[in-house]
Amino acid sequence: MASSELTSSQPSRPPRPNLAFRQLRGQRSPAEFAAAVRRAAREIGERVSCDARYVGRVEAGEIRCPNYAYERVFLHMFPGRTLTDLGFAPRSSVRGRRALADEDAPLMHTTSPAHATGETCGGHEPYDPKDPHAPHDPYVAEQHHQNHQNHEIHEESDVLRRAFMTGGGATVAAASLSPLGLAFDAAAVERPVRRVGGHEADALEEAVRRIRLLDDRHGADGLYRRAAAPLRAAYELLDAGTTRRAIGDRLHSGAGELAISVGWLAHDSGRFDDARSHYAEALATARMAGDPALEAHAFCNMSFLARDAGRPREAVRAAQAAQRAARPLGSSRLMSLLALREAGGWAGLADRTGCEQALVRAQALYGRGGSEADPEWMTFYGEAELEVLEAQCWSVLGNWQRAARHAARAAQLQDPHFTRNIALYTAELADDLARGGRPDEAAAAGMRVLDLLDQVQSSRVQTMLAGTARVLLPHRRASGVSAFLERHASVPRKP
Repeated sequence: MASSELTSSQPSRPPRPNLAFRQLRGQRSPAEFAAAVRRAAREIGERVSCDARYVGRVEAGEIRCPNYAYERVFLHMFPGRTLTDLGFAPRSSVRGRRALADEDAPLMHTTSPAHATGETCGGHEPYDPKDPHAPHDPYVAEQHHQNHQNHEIHEESDVLRRAFMTGGGATVAAASLSPLGLAFDAAAVERPVRRVGGHEADALEEAVRRIRLLDDRHGADGLYRRAAAPLRAAYELLDAGTTRRAIGDRLHSGAGELAISVGWLAHDSGRFDDARSHYAEALATARMAGDPALEAHAFCNMSFLARDAGRPREAVRAAQAAQRAARPLGSSRLMSLLALREAGGWAGLADRTGCEQALVRAQALYGRGGSEADPEWMTFYGEAELEVLEAQCWSVLGNWQRAARHAARAAQLQDPHFTRNIALYTAELADDLARGGRPDEAAAAGMRVLDLLDQVQSSRVQTMLAGTARVLLPHRRASGVSAFLERHASVPRKP
């Protein structure tokens, strides 16, 4: 077998600072500017997780070209300017690895094409179908045929690759954090383990962001199969240790958030036992690190899982525990979401009074608006999510008309870029309409969901559609129902 040892073909060059972007920030602090970016995103219906660290990396030149969501936000903030005017490189110059080698990234090559799945000389992006040596993943291959929005996963790929492929054995763990499978340096296994630092913490945090982005776009099923390795690598980084307390705190927080993200992928794809295990791991990490924000997030997801698994009393208790952990954090939006989690548990217990009280509390807290204290992971939580969670409560309580009204509003409010959520909200609407005695409207909504299934892989959506189809079976003669049932029956089921 030919050698798989990877070597650098040219010295690395430091990134060039983005002075134009720094000038546009003016007298505002990075945190203030990040808040302005998030506000601008909300104005145009985008959701970005911008913080001071992201702004700093842009200004340092580490992010040479933003993803499409950030591009839309920046161009909205600075009308009449182009990305080049903002100090970014043209998108075409950062897409492929060949272009990356031409500018400022160290290129890795191998003597054997059989190992050309990583940073190879003159290659394409990982899993590019034009690369005959790329590992076959049907889910990723399908993504290459979709529109440009699906390529946002490449944000900041240049700086991440540099962090992944330098250093010793600890960075080998960081190298496997990418959900798309960046290069793995086999020879590095033999090198001494060094202490981990800021590069690895950055890589871990970016892995969490990318997983969330992919889930928002396409659902959990295809992604969950590839998420286990990054999670193992995250905990290996914790074991490697660091000499700086701040880096250690970031690693613990990042590992816990990644465990929650992977748990959600398991949850959404129907693997409840796996999800419970991942959430418990995140909770243990939070307790060990003394991180109340991570603890609140873990309990939040545990409450949601308990509701879906038919354990409503546990859902209520987990939501209440989350609220105790979150109260000192000062985020009204977080407390609003946790009140909705509690409402879902009360609905499962058929406690209408408890449910209504929690819903009123959730609405009031949401009405206070967002703040700097809102966690980064809550970017999904807007008015549309609030509406659909309330719809689910009324659905469990058997008030189909009220549930359908909230579900319809959720589907109307949802940002069109979040395809998975549009499918989920519309599936909720179809089920509520079917159970509420409106089969023709239910069939029409179901058809809209079926139109999205080529872009979304979610067991949750498929399960909801199957339930709607069963409810509609006695109504075949209603307008559009027969066509929906026939088309639904022809959809390939997940193995």
